[in-house]
Amino acid sequence: MQTLNPPKTPLSINQRVLFPGTFPSSISSFQPNSTQSGRRISFSSMSLKSEHNHPEKLSLDSLLDSGRKEGVLGAIKGGLSNCLSETNLHLTVPGLKSKTRGKVRDIYDGGEYLVLVTTDRQSAFDRVLASIPFKGQVLNETSLWWFDRTLHITPNAVVSVPDKNVTIAKKCSVFPVEFVVRGYVTGSTDTSLWTVYNKGVRNYCGNALPDGLVKNQKLQKNIITPTTKAEDHDVPVTPEEIIKLGLMTEAEYCEASKKALSLFEFGQHVALEHGLILVDTKYEFGKGSDGSILLIDEVHTPDSSRYWIARSYEERFQKGLEPENVDKEFLRLWFKNHCNPYEDKVLPDAPEELVSELAWRYIFLYETITKSEFKPPITEEPVHDRISRNVELALSSLK
Repeated sequence: MQTLNPPKTPLSINQRVLFPGTFPSSISSFQPNSTQSGRRISFSSMSLKSEHNHPEKLSLDSLLDSGRKEGVLGAIKGGLSNCLSETNLHLTVPGLKSKTRGKVRDIYDGGEYLVLVTTDRQSAFDRVLASIPFKGQVLNETSLWWFDRTLHITPNAVVSVPDKNVTIAKKCSVFPVEFVVRGYVTGSTDTSLWTVYNKGVRNYCGNALPDGLVKNQKLQKNIITPTTKAEDHDVPVTPEEIIKLGLMTEAEYCEASKKALSLFEFGQHVALEHGLILVDTKYEFGKGSDGSILLIDEVHTPDSSRYWIARSYEERFQKGLEPENVDKEFLRLWFKNHCNPYEDKVLPDAPEELVSELAWRYIFLYETITKSEFKPPITEEPVHDRISRNVELALSSLK
């Protein structure tokens, strides 16, 4: 097992909400047709308020209002030229020993801790496609919201949050396995369930699949399709192979898979209360110094998860239409339609309109789930300077 959290990506109701009327074109515009228990994570140098004390709890009506989107798009367009695409904290923060660059996160070794910076890089097809304004902040704050609310299921590695884009985490031995949990037959990548099913595969990662399934159909029960990291891409693997290869013991796999299914079921429940369907997601786990299995990486973000709009799903499914989604699938499909994203050495630039739309969707999802308003940075301080300052202060306080 690795000794550092993996470079790919880390971490960390209840109003019933139904989507009123017609869903806005903002979401459908690019649709194709065919012992931590009992505690709350302490947020240092960062204001993330719970639904109990947030004075500006947002309603779905306010989120769907076109004026809200216009205001957010103004900030997004202003941030297009100032995305956080790269960090070099090992050159600016004393005590950081090394940097590991993942597809989305830059990870720094801080001795007893890891410093995980979530950048604005957008990845898919095992490569970086673009940079999306405010994406790193959205992912970090979304994960922390979920980490805080899943402590009844599993402890996690979060120590503190010194910056909107940064989480400081416990070091742990990371299992080199991603627990991909799926509730529907869908997807467009080589390892997606629909892609392999459409090619005739009926036993995938140890799951027996019946004939006759169609794209975007709900599975009879949630399943885990684990993958293990190869040099540049994810490789599907069965539970038996995971144990045989020594990636996890049978007891470790059983505990982690049980946690993964419980996390997904809880995520589906919360999402549905907010008018969304959590379609699939992935989890990563590590073993802490005390031997406990910890949830690491991100949780239920639009990067790691697929979300659909609940109210329109059934009608669109019956008509053979793609579900209205609030994730990055439309950007994946754009690249698949304009190049070979797996083999082409140089990819086309994503259109600014699509980049802005994706940034809005990430923010929309954050606000829909958390019922709090996303607040872009208002300071003119260069983002790298801000992060360096906040991380150095946080590490000093942990000594």
